[in-house]
Amino acid sequence: MADINIHRKHTLGLAKARKVAWQWAEQVEQEFGMECTVIEGPSSDTVQFTRSGVNGQLIIAADHFDLKAKLGFLLGAFAKTIESEILKNLDQLLAANARPVAKKAARKK
Repeated sequence: MADINIHRKHTLGLAKARKVAWQWAEQVEQEFGMECTVIEGPSSDTVQFTRSGVNGQLIIAADHFDLKAKLGFLLGAFAKTIESEILKNLDQLLAANARPVAKKAARKK
């Protein structure tokens, strides 16, 4: 068995982070045949995901995501590729939902 552990910080706040997590869950359900269950909590949520050879959870907090997954024997050989794909998908969703950074106005002389 191989383990995947991913930690991503963000500045979205819980409401937007939930939106990103739900988008991610829909994406992995469609693309990888995962079965996802969302458990909402007052200060964080959990997306539990599973399919043959994979099970894990994504913890959603106001300032970070923590993903932990266990891969079965057959998928364990592809752990680095799977982790890379998860990171790419999650980072794309985070970038698409990121808050714009305010620019400082230039001083006039």
